[in-house]
Amino acid sequence: MTGMDINISSTFLPATDPDASLAFYRDALGFEIRNDVGRGTMRWITVGPAGQKDVSIVLHPPAVDPGITEDERRTITEMMAKGTYATIVLSSPDVDAAFAKVEATGADVVQEPIDQPYGIRDCAFRDPAGNTVRINQQP
Repeated sequence: MTGMDINISSTFLPATDPDASLAFYRDALGFEIRNDVGRGTMRWITVGPAGQKDVSIVLHPPAVDPGITEDERRTITEMMAKGTYATIVLSSPDVDAAFAKVEATGADVVQEPIDQPYGIRDCAFRDPAGNTVRINQQP
């Protein structure tokens, strides 16, 4: 059996303050803005790395799905506040240089670059909504 030709197109991360999240992904990570729809806190902002036009992150208002109960909305809000709700893993050919650049913007550092016991060198930040953003060293 042959594998299917399927690629990652986009992923969604909650953003409680669209302007702060936009600034983090644009200014700290260097992503380009691809779309920005809505207004106020009800904005869906699409960003992505300039060299990867076919891969995007959509920053969206958290817990606005009409199928979510009030208890689920409260749980999502609590998990976001603790930084345990969402994570994205990025990669860089030089994780130390990437860390220095992102840290210089005042981003919330979770972990400085270290060699993990499972063979990856990585670092981590928290975006303005509390999402964990990990950056792995490319092999």
